[in-house]
Amino acid sequence: MFWNREMETISGADLEALQLSRLKWTVHHSQNVDFYRRKFRDAGVTPDDITTLADVEKLPFTSKKELRDAYPFGNIAVPMKQVVRIHTTSGTTGKPTVVSYTRRDLDNWSELIARNLTMIGLTDEDVFQNSVNYGLFTGGLGFHYGAEKIGATVVPSATGNTRRQIEMIQDFGVTAIHCTPSYGMHLAEVAEEMGASLDTLRIGIFGAEPWSENMRKELEERLGVEAFDSYGMSEMYGPGAGFECPEHNGLHLWHDCYLAEIIDPVTGERLPDGEKGELVVTPLVKEAMPLIRYRTGDITCILPDDCPCGRGKRIARLTGRADDMLVIRGINVFPSQIEHTLLSIPDVGDQFIVYVDRINHLDEMTIEVEINRKSFSGELADLARLQKTVAAAIKENLNLRATVKLVEPGSLPRFEGKARHVVDRRSDI
Repeated sequence: MFWNREMETISGADLEALQLSRLKWTVHHSQNVDFYRRKFRDAGVTPDDITTLADVEKLPFTSKKELRDAYPFGNIAVPMKQVVRIHTTSGTTGKPTVVSYTRRDLDNWSELIARNLTMIGLTDEDVFQNSVNYGLFTGGLGFHYGAEKIGATVVPSATGNTRRQIEMIQDFGVTAIHCTPSYGMHLAEVAEEMGASLDTLRIGIFGAEPWSENMRKELEERLGVEAFDSYGMSEMYGPGAGFECPEHNGLHLWHDCYLAEIIDPVTGERLPDGEKGELVVTPLVKEAMPLIRYRTGDITCILPDDCPCGRGKRIARLTGRADDMLVIRGINVFPSQIEHTLLSIPDVGDQFIVYVDRINHLDEMTIEVEINRKSFSGELADLARLQKTVAAAIKENLNLRATVKLVEPGSLPRFEGKARHVVDRRSDI
């Protein structure tokens, strides 16, 4: 199913010509922003130097810090009267990044969401429950307007009051739900405690945090849905910039609207397709807040082959963020790797917290993970055996020793937004 077949399947010379035309426009448009004029001058480059797509490598990178430093409106390229909405980023310290939108920006964003939802089989026959924050966070309104664009019945449930969320699914015949994967697991938990059936659900859309294939299986089994991954960030409009199709093999980063590169996060060198590194994105149609070679911090690769669905190349599902990567005793570890390992062990649950400490000048990792009450006998001998099993699995998969503490089901905190799985206490010393 296609919402905009022409743009979704554009390829070859036609795609390159469109991308180049839009790249040239974006580069020229960026000169309405003071810090881009300075960056171009410092880099010794002008907009007229961009004559091919390969010339994008001449352009300077943009960092998240630069956008924060421009607070509140130093990154806007249009008169303020053309800005019709403002969002801000979440999860940063100090001042947030302010993200501004013109009317056309909002139309483009809802268009991308409409493509995503149509691609995975949603129509005007569906009831769509949007269980994400509707405030300054971009997740709520972005999906809301895209779902309305395709004619779906939208339930703007936002976050919180999980039992009421479950009642809405039942009472309104909800067929598709959008939330973070960790909140999806919490919904499943509470529904099981209530003895509530969620049999109207058929599609689950999960994003805002990395999640593993094992969690996909859990979500699909416990919620009775086909699970799809959503990718995006506020700086790129918001969620839905990239989305998983029914092939479930990578994310389509809409190539008519975004120019993607993969770089070595240390050297900044551009990497070939298939090689994993940091995703760098240049949006091609943003009016209010143009971006040039924005370093997302997300770790992925461009898959070398076109997708069988007809929508061209994809990026691999994210393995984590460059700035979320833990270096423990010289070993690089992503929280998603720990999650994947834990979810492969039936006797533990899906909730965990990792603590990293420095003891006697050595890094130590402690993992608190909930026991799965359904499969655990409760015997002390079995408890000790399970601790050893978890520790051995972590050692085998991550080549890292960890102290494992098993805790009661439901005792670890739940998060309605992005789950916080890592507490790095080394900086407190």
